[in-house]
Amino acid sequence: MPTSRTYGDACGIARALDVVGERWALLVVRELLLGPQRFSDLRRALPGVSSNMLTDRLRELESHGVLRQRRLPPPAASMVYDLTASGRELEPIVLALGGWGLRVPLPTPAHLSATSVLLFLRGSRHPDPQAPPATYRFELDDQVWTVRTHDGAVHIEPGEPTQVYAGLRTDPATLNALLDGSTSLAAALTSGAADLTGDEAALRRLLDAVSPDPR
Repeated sequence: MPTSRTYGDACGIARALDVVGERWALLVVRELLLGPQRFSDLRRALPGVSSNMLTDRLRELESHGVLRQRRLPPPAASMVYDLTASGRELEPIVLALGGWGLRVPLPTPAHLSATSVLLFLRGSRHPDPQAPPATYRFELDDQVWTVRTHDGAVHIEPGEPTQVYAGLRTDPATLNALLDGSTSLAAALTSGAADLTGDEAALRRLLDAVSPDPR
């Protein structure tokens, strides 16, 4: 059942936690930062949450105006969850919380969602702003993402891209290792942990475009 618990505290922090402080709520928000997701996508990204618990969190967040349900246009016509403008305002808060959380010891075993590592990619890579726009196809855990570089920034959204420079199929843990430098693209390709299509040099430019001030 959705919860109606409240801190009963007039402070804005407490009132915000009344909305997004329940277990799994902020992780649902995290998963929607890069675009709308189906219920099945959220279940796969959050394997530790039961279907009933996820349903409750979604209902609560929707009732508070953090997210909404909508149907994608044909041919997909799937029902998805998407952040509202109010929910989108949580993005810098969630990202700042993630940066702070990197100091906390890593749990074992630890799950890493595709969205989480793609947010790391978006925040840590800053391509040459003078370079022409480029589009990449990333496939993580059987889900496809469009990754675009434009004006020195990385833009990511779910779905198939067009006019792809390069494609990378791997798992979130391997992509995370490529981004944090604990493995190389050559090693990932040789071991079979990653599969490359298209222009390898273009993909390397994206992976090597490290921010001068990584967060």
